[in-house]
Amino acid sequence: MFYRENGQFKTSYHTDQQIFPIAQDRIAILGLIAFAFIGVPLLADEYLFRAVLIPFVILSLAAIGVNILVGYCGQISLGSGAFMAVGAYMAYNTFVRIDGMPLIVALLAGGFFSMLAGIAFGVPSLRVKGLYLAVATLAAQFFFDWAFARIDWFTNNSTSGSVAVSNLSLLGWRIDTPVEKYLFCLGFTVVFALLAKNLVRSAIGREWMAIRDMDVAASVIGIRPMYAKLSAFAVSSFIIGVAGALWGFVHLGSWEPLAFSIERSFQLLFIVIIGGLGSIMGSFFGAAFIVVLPIFLNQFLPWVGGLVGISISTAMVSHAEFMIFGALIVWFLIKEPHGLAKLWSIGKQKLRLWPFPH
Repeated sequence: MFYRENGQFKTSYHTDQQIFPIAQDRIAILGLIAFAFIGVPLLADEYLFRAVLIPFVILSLAAIGVNILVGYCGQISLGSGAFMAVGAYMAYNTFVRIDGMPLIVALLAGGFFSMLAGIAFGVPSLRVKGLYLAVATLAAQFFFDWAFARIDWFTNNSTSGSVAVSNLSLLGWRIDTPVEKYLFCLGFTVVFALLAKNLVRSAIGREWMAIRDMDVAASVIGIRPMYAKLSAFAVSSFIIGVAGALWGFVHLGSWEPLAFSIERSFQLLFIVIIGGLGSIMGSFFGAAFIVVLPIFLNQFLPWVGGLVGISISTAMVSHAEFMIFGALIVWFLIKEPHGLAKLWSIGKQKLRLWPFPH
């Protein structure tokens, strides 16, 4: 009964077009953000920050970028890991080659170069779609995997092939501890999530969804497919590139091309499918699921094996993880194509009507 919206009247277009038109939603989101910034640093330990919270926040940001392209514009992409790599390596080169380069500018520069790469590999979307477009974006993954492993300029002529960054700071604030890294990444994710939510509600967002639903009909009513598709690739790649830079700079500290292999592309695609296509909130649900499930299985399966007297090895847990991921993806595609976000939406709708359904 606390979720009902009786008496919440809309008296202007501004109030009617709010991101969260129900007051309870606004209070809950503000409370959740406040808890994430204030409560979590006071309650979580170092392991939780390193293993769960920081990867969750960065992968949520990357999933938002993938969702804009795949969920809102309907363009299948298997090159998300490559665009993360472009963001990480170009942010690294910007950071180490230009003296006095601010950290945020370097991270955004990584997103900018990733955007250029996304536009370049998004050009085939003007002629092909579906499986053929997926193969075209997959070519980006293999191309950048080769480039970062073979061209020494990207690694600043590192003999080991890996790169590293240290002594991160922002306006005198040193970002060293796990708590500081978490807050830094969380700030990026909150800002980009808000921008993405407003963007998909704008005119360009409606163009993306029209292209997704039926591109021929969209072009008939005056929407330019070239502009809509390339803009989706640009925005998506920019966000993914920033997430890749954060993954390298903040989460890993040092990395090599294998950190952004094709497995990363599939992981982001799984996050979007499980969380919910065409939903910003679903990106967070999917990222939480993907990050928490392996940790849960690593603890749960050996415990179950101990109860029944069966020794479960680490390799068996890893194989079970892949099997469960595959089964869940098939289940979501069959039973609930819109993922966890749709289940969340259905639950909220039930609360809006309870206890008087009509």
